[in-house]
Amino acid sequence: MSVRPPQSFRQSQQDRNGFNVLEYELMAERADSLGRHGLKVEAAIANLKAWTAERQSAEDREMLLNAASDAVWAFFIQREICGLRNNRDAIQRYGIPKEVIARLGAIRK
Repeated sequence: MSVRPPQSFRQSQQDRNGFNVLEYELMAERADSLGRHGLKVEAAIANLKAWTAERQSAEDREMLLNAASDAVWAFFIQREICGLRNNRDAIQRYGIPKEVIARLGAIRK
């Protein structure tokens, strides 16, 4: 009597040619990049929330708003690359202010 191993244990043709290894590495890099962008968004939003009118000028706040909008814009692009199309959950999770969202994609002179 012979026993045949389950089909799930068989190596597919894709496993032999390295396609799954490459796909796995690309997915890991996308996830890592998304995490790095998320950290940049957190830092930019924290800097914006730490702004006070007594210690800093309106120009400083403008620079912080621009930096936050750039970080959020890059984060949203990376989310789309990862296949995450809806940004409402990210806006809520990171507490992104509406004034930052209003500046997304704006080109400054």
